[in-house]
Amino acid sequence: MTTLSEIGAAKYVLLTTFRKDGSGVPTPLWGAPDGDRLLLWTVTDSWKVKRIRRTPRVTIGVCDVRGNPTGPQIEATATICDDAGTDRARAVIARKYGILGWIGVKSSLLRRGRNGTVGVAVRVGA
Repeated sequence: MTTLSEIGAAKYVLLTTFRKDGSGVPTPLWGAPDGDRLLLWTVTDSWKVKRIRRTPRVTIGVCDVRGNPTGPQIEATATICDDAGTDRARAVIARKYGILGWIGVKSSLLRRGRNGTVGVAVRVGA
């Protein structure tokens, strides 16, 4: 069985959130392991954030840059991070992805400001 740390080690993570009708909406994202959770980072007003606020059930797995799964997807629970958690998500993602991660985080802060993006914490079995 795939573990959260194995998924977190991959370059791209496929996060699938669920609509009211139960259909899944997969999205490839950058993600980085942080203890017993995986931290992701996305635009605050995105539909995936709205879906997570409604129902925290998600699936997560490894994918390629286009969102094609390259391994099994596992059931997990997602929560939207507070300001401190979002700062932590930015930091671990910038560290994992090196110069590209740093540029992505900093340019997003310039474009959208501190409240324009939000961290998402994913845990298995929570």
